[in-house]
Amino acid sequence: MYLGIDLGTSGVKIVVLDNNENIAAQASASLDVSRPKNLWSEQDPADWWKATNLAMAELKTNHPDIVSSVKGISIAGQMHGATMLDSDNNIIRPAILWNDGRSEEECKEIEANFSESRQVTGNIAMPGFTAPKLVWMKKHEPELFAKVAKVLLPKDYLRFLMTGDFASDMSDSAGTLWLDVSKRSWSKEMLTLTNLTESHMPTLFEGTDITGHLSPNVAQAWGMECVPVAAGAGDNAGGAAGVGVINPNEAFISLGTSGVYFVATESYQPNPEGAVHTFCHCIPNTWHQMSVILSAASCLSWVTELTGFKDEKSLLDEVAKQDFSQPCDVTFLPYLSGERTPHNNPAAKGVFFGLTHSTSNATLGRAVLEGVAFAFADGQQVLLDSGTQIDVVSVIGGGARSPLWGKILASVLNRPLTYREGGEVGPAFGAARLARIAVTGEAASSVCKAGKITEVIESDPVMADYYHKQYQTYKSLYQALKDTF
Repeated sequence: MYLGIDLGTSGVKIVVLDNNENIAAQASASLDVSRPKNLWSEQDPADWWKATNLAMAELKTNHPDIVSSVKGISIAGQMHGATMLDSDNNIIRPAILWNDGRSEEECKEIEANFSESRQVTGNIAMPGFTAPKLVWMKKHEPELFAKVAKVLLPKDYLRFLMTGDFASDMSDSAGTLWLDVSKRSWSKEMLTLTNLTESHMPTLFEGTDITGHLSPNVAQAWGMECVPVAAGAGDNAGGAAGVGVINPNEAFISLGTSGVYFVATESYQPNPEGAVHTFCHCIPNTWHQMSVILSAASCLSWVTELTGFKDEKSLLDEVAKQDFSQPCDVTFLPYLSGERTPHNNPAAKGVFFGLTHSTSNATLGRAVLEGVAFAFADGQQVLLDSGTQIDVVSVIGGGARSPLWGKILASVLNRPLTYREGGEVGPAFGAARLARIAVTGEAASSVCKAGKITEVIESDPVMADYYHKQYQTYKSLYQALKDTF
């Protein structure tokens, strides 16, 4: 048995895989996000640990024999979050999350002060990344910055509480803007630029390496032995391991809180000018490219609440009754938390365009599904523009449950989408796979295989035709409005 933890933004998911990669047990616990000011997005790291322990308590209660048989653990998690500890390992302030947009000016300062930052990191300095958050903190909270002894990513704070070790993996660390992504090592120049040193950073490991062992106290509380803990992955690389996207030109779309278009590459292929993310993969000697939209399934949650439906399924059922032989009258820009690819604009806002007296709640729901799909089309285009080849595309994340959304996506992107077993728990599934590799020494290629195909959704020719035209409207709306945001 191998256990994978996924520390997401909206909750913690835990799965246990048996030796045949069947999900033997799973549990989850929810999390809330605090938005105390405009553009701010924070969480209390103590809540991550509380949610993890709640989920583990559920597993221990319902599946004690399975939990006690676990041989290894690994962690995937939300990327970029700045978790600051003082010299006594106490939390200094709430963690600043990946979708926080406060540090736009600090990003400009980083690039102005080090002209080679994009070449070293493979990425544009964006407010979502970790390094600009610390520059903002030094400027606006200097008394707190002075206390910083360690900066950890969210999942690595969980690791510290689990094992007592300060460690991270390459894929998650590549999203900090402190990593030399080509060399897979901390960049002294980038650390110096942000008034930090390597002593502030965790030790780096490949995702399949063992970083430590579960402490006796935690092991006893969780009902297992002091098993090895593997380095793990950022959530997207973990999702890739879970769905088997580790070979060049393989891709997946993640419909989570945010939206990710992920393509594995065999070498370091940066394209920062297109706001494409170029990161290390959680598999040694492998990299990947991503286009990222900051609001995906979270847009569906938002419009469900806005329109008064009791849950997302109820709204989706109502949307499905619409006539999809005709285009929607309303176009939605899904920039509820700003946007990354391709605009790199934290100030971008969500927009409904085309409202009339006859606009229904179902129409708003449909427009949201289509708007997110158009944002993915933007991301697909910049990946293709950078010379990336995209072959088979799988779909993972909570939004993968909706076949209607799949049909919309396939028609907007004009390519078939593949759904596989385990796709809904991708990062946790991938983390469990990494734990297995770390413990057994098996080759990643023999473990991180593509799951059994459950469905392939093809592009609908009629929908693809009108989506092609509506996509042009979508793009022109952003250009017309960007200066007003």
